[in-house]
Amino acid sequence: MANTAQSKKRARQNERNKAVNKTRRSRVRTFLRKVEEAILGGNKESAQESLRMAQPELMRGVTKGIFHKNTVARKMARLSARVKAIV
Repeated sequence: MANTAQSKKRARQNERNKAVNKTRRSRVRTFLRKVEEAILGGNKESAQESLRMAQPELMRGVTKGIFHKNTVARKMARLSARVKAIV
């Protein structure tokens, strides 16, 4: 258990940041799920729009330190390729 005032404050901050990060991660996953559903549905216009909406959320996750830059780049590249492949 935290003893000093500094460590108690740090524990409070960690709890608060954990909740914020969990919310952000969940939000990004929701956007990714919408893209996946559109791809599986075979609707190219819907998939493109979902991807366009998901991209800023993913990039925001990078700037906030939730995801690594290369991870998001890889996800975007793979999703883009899958959307383009829809006939």
